[in-house]
Amino acid sequence: MARADEVASWDAEAAAFDEPADHGLRDPAVRDAWRELRVPWLPAPPARVADLGCGTGTLSVLLAEAGHVVSGLDFSLRMLELAERKAAGLPGVTFSEGDASEPPLEAAAHDVVLSRHVLWAMPDPAVALRRWLRLLAPGGRLLLVEGWWSNGAGIPAERAAALVEAAGRPVELHRLTDARYWGRAIEDDRYLLVSADPATTV
Repeated sequence: MARADEVASWDAEAAAFDEPADHGLRDPAVRDAWRELRVPWLPAPPARVADLGCGTGTLSVLLAEAGHVVSGLDFSLRMLELAERKAAGLPGVTFSEGDASEPPLEAAAHDVVLSRHVLWAMPDPAVALRRWLRLLAPGGRLLLVEGWWSNGAGIPAERAAALVEAAGRPVELHRLTDARYWGRAIEDDRYLLVSADPATTV
């Protein structure tokens, strides 16, 4: 369960959360880059997507616009208020309050579990990851966007990949070095981990 101080901290971040180019995706070039990034890794719409730690809902909206059915989850009510505004009138996306470390979503009911810059912040990433995997339907896949940033925060790619493998899943590592994703050149390590259901991997 999220601690009150953690929730308060993220509530305080909400107003300025979309200012970085990769958060708000307000720059059309950055938005297109994130849209293109997901095309090879997502099933054809309408896939059922759980967006854990969805923040202000930018990626949830992006996926709903592509025809997917998205459940966005976050423990910050202020973030969720902004997400609801962003998604106003858009079908296929809903938001709910909940802790991503123990998501109150239906098990075995999602084609995709997505999280962006969330795993590193979990009290116990290994436990959270196992709970996330339980949300996947047979054939489902996990998409993790994470980083090991220059300020010392984050999770190294090799450690994150090892956590996925320890949970019994194969994993592919794709480093996100293209400046289009971030609206600027980067020097730290940012990456996408993709884990498909081993039962469906040829």
